[in-house]
Amino acid sequence: MPLVTSKEMLLKAQQGGYAVGAFNAENMEMVKAIIQAAEELKAPVMIQTTPSTIKYGTLETYQAIVAAEAAKASVPVCLHLDHGSSFDLAMKALKAGYTSVMIDGSKLDYEGNIEVSKKVADVAASMGIPCEAELGKVGGKEDDLVAVADTNTDPQEAREFVERTGVTSLAVAIGTAHGFYVGTPVLDKERLSEIREVVDIPLVLHGASGLSDEDVMDCVKRGICKVNFATELRAAYSKAVRETLEDEKVFDPKAYGKAGIAAVKELVMARMKVCGCDGKAE
Repeated sequence: MPLVTSKEMLLKAQQGGYAVGAFNAENMEMVKAIIQAAEELKAPVMIQTTPSTIKYGTLETYQAIVAAEAAKASVPVCLHLDHGSSFDLAMKALKAGYTSVMIDGSKLDYEGNIEVSKKVADVAASMGIPCEAELGKVGGKEDDLVAVADTNTDPQEAREFVERTGVTSLAVAIGTAHGFYVGTPVLDKERLSEIREVVDIPLVLHGASGLSDEDVMDCVKRGICKVNFATELRAAYSKAVRETLEDEKVFDPKAYGKAGIAAVKELVMARMKVCGCDGKAE
């Protein structure tokens, strides 16, 4: 089917008490793997690209790949701009045919974050496209941004932020980090529950790669409607390619591409089951 927006799938997840898996793709093989996993499990799915991925391959290229693969699928597929770094990039993504955008103003002060988030949300709304924003700082490295320390989201600020910006989903900081964890993550789940009590739009969990299944499921029970997975997909793909290339007789890119697809598909299916979105596609 044609690409869909994230609005309906996230609202259904919120009503149904599960989360939609949102998976970052770097190439055609990863896109195929993610959609194949969604098809097999009959799950709605979001495919994401970050600014550095877009710089590598362009918005138009990724939109064309995802749209072509989604057209052959029977499950809803959304193409999302992850960690949009500027108003300009968000506008270019909308123009290129992305069906969901994120503006990440978390590196700005509170008022600056509100200003840029509202600006993007207003334009996106006029086009019928959902807009995600982030409040608080998720630690670790995401794309070219590095957060030295976590600043967890304040519930009352979150309520005001949503009211003033009009964003349709909110990524919250509760102790997760981008990339793989050095130690055991300590999540402020009570804070998540407090945010859920005062914010009525779908909440998003970033930095899920490396979290235990139990932690992810608990966060979903407490109100998370979208869970982002990126680093572990890259690692799974690269490991499969590396192992295939140990055979010096292998020279056809399709051989290690197929290995990468299989590895990513297996991981995506496992994560979809943890999110509880399997069987939720109509």
